[in-house]
Amino acid sequence: MKLIQKLGVGMFVLGMLVFLASLTLSNFQLSDTLIQEQIAAEKQEAFREEAQGLLGKAYPNQFAFVGALSLALTETNTSIKERFSITEEDVKKLVGLNTDGKYTIETIDTAFPEGEDDLINFKNKSFKDYTGWMHERDYDARALEKQLSESTQSINNSIEYAKGFGNAEKKALLFSMTKAASTGFFPANVTWLFYLTLVLCILGAFFYIVPLFLEGTPGIKNNHIFQSGVNNRGYVGIGVGIFLVLFYIALYFYPEYLTNWVLMVDPVSMALSGNPASQWFLYGFLYTTCIFVMGIRMFSKYRHSSYQIFRTASVMFFQTAFAFIIPEILVRLNQPYMDLKNIWPLDYDFFFGYQLDQFQQAGAVGTFMLVWGVALIILGVPIFTYFFGKRWYCSWVCGCGGLAETLGDPYRQLSDKSLKAWKVERWTIHAVLVFAVVMTGMTLYTYFSGHSRLLGLDTYYLQKAYGFWIGAGFAGVVGTGFYPFMGNRVWCRFGCPLAAYLGMVQRFKSRFRITTNGGQCISCGNCSTYCEMGIDVRWYAQRGQNIVRSSCVGCGICSAVCPRGVLQLEVGPEEGRINDQPILIGNDGARIANPA
Repeated sequence: MKLIQKLGVGMFVLGMLVFLASLTLSNFQLSDTLIQEQIAAEKQEAFREEAQGLLGKAYPNQFAFVGALSLALTETNTSIKERFSITEEDVKKLVGLNTDGKYTIETIDTAFPEGEDDLINFKNKSFKDYTGWMHERDYDARALEKQLSESTQSINNSIEYAKGFGNAEKKALLFSMTKAASTGFFPANVTWLFYLTLVLCILGAFFYIVPLFLEGTPGIKNNHIFQSGVNNRGYVGIGVGIFLVLFYIALYFYPEYLTNWVLMVDPVSMALSGNPASQWFLYGFLYTTCIFVMGIRMFSKYRHSSYQIFRTASVMFFQTAFAFIIPEILVRLNQPYMDLKNIWPLDYDFFFGYQLDQFQQAGAVGTFMLVWGVALIILGVPIFTYFFGKRWYCSWVCGCGGLAETLGDPYRQLSDKSLKAWKVERWTIHAVLVFAVVMTGMTLYTYFSGHSRLLGLDTYYLQKAYGFWIGAGFAGVVGTGFYPFMGNRVWCRFGCPLAAYLGMVQRFKSRFRITTNGGQCISCGNCSTYCEMGIDVRWYAQRGQNIVRSSCVGCGICSAVCPRGVLQLEVGPEEGRINDQPILIGNDGARIANPA
């Protein structure tokens, strides 16, 4: 058995080394054909002028190519700004045509008559867009010049987005053009490299995990859990954490450097959706694979608990079917991409304007998606949480929870159980929920009213800020990358707004609780050690006090690792679920039977 496990470790390490090395196995070359395919027709000429030095030149890696391509896009923006910028002479021309004390937009057609000149047409349209609100207002010459100059600054700031490459378009082009420019060994052998990396890693993991099913008797063995470099913030754990953090940073902010990995899963994406893979498909594939492989490990480790087997199988199914396969099939059928198990406010962009427009344009299917999403928020959460506690979602359905429970299981004992951590948790998770609610309210106000500002707040700025700080930074980089440092439920515990919503329902209106038999507790501390949500379960168990906490995700691991059967996950009447002090503790620490 040990030999098979060593073989599995060797296969996994070899696959990972080839996987990392594969990022350097391509050359990159920009061609005129690629420019025609990737760049909008009206921008191609300006881009070619700045990218002449790149055409036909072979770059040995994506780092050099991305740097050169980024510089060319930036210089293109600069040249476009210089060409289309509104000048002081343009302002003075308009001021000179408005001499009767009123500003009228008709004078714009006189100053910049529409025709075949692209520059004149741009000035005509821009002045009408940015100064239309000034039409027929009274201005003296000095005030008019000042107001037009301010509008000119706004117009010039918008040129990059209107005529050049805005930040979002530039990031998208860096990724798509780098992927399309990959040549040489890697794209020619992408299938073999897929097997030598991802498939080899998967097989190696199975070779290591499967013998665990046959070793010894079922049950949790607390063998040196804090003495392993993987589990105790040792060198291996630190290395894993650094890799995850760097991967998430690249995924969210620099996907152009991951293009070889995206190419590797192109065949899988084409088979499911009919489209080439994006960085998000790569992420979904790796995410699902991790949950599936580490889910098998969970079956082995917790095979003595039918509840653990059930909930692990549940998260594997929902992630594979609802979060990965079904959304890709929807795209193949020309329907909106949607993870049908995702719920607002975790799915924070559900009410964004472009999403609501997609639902409406998709006809009956889109209407169903919209109604389904709203029904989950209004009916699904309170009803299911009332009967089952928040575990129905956090431990049975959610993809974030699924990854935490499977890939993050080796790190669950690293969660901070201190009172200080609990106080921080309460503030941060509810602050994120408030942020999500305010942002969504602003988004709906903008969608229905057409106004982007309310009470001095800008809707699009809030959306961007939430996406960057919460969606990418907290949920992604910190939420997963910090598994080996802070435990496996960092996001669920400190940041998830849906967990906060579910927790409030569970705490005040639910039938779920974890009951304890204080007379059987031997204070071994296994329950507290393994609690991923930072709850000091032993404190409750020693007193025979039911555990009713808004943060508890009902994973049941505390019950699974208890050697005395003290803890039970139960659903019962609301009355009596909170028993404040069924067992009294004397001054000397000895337990005293409750006189009641």
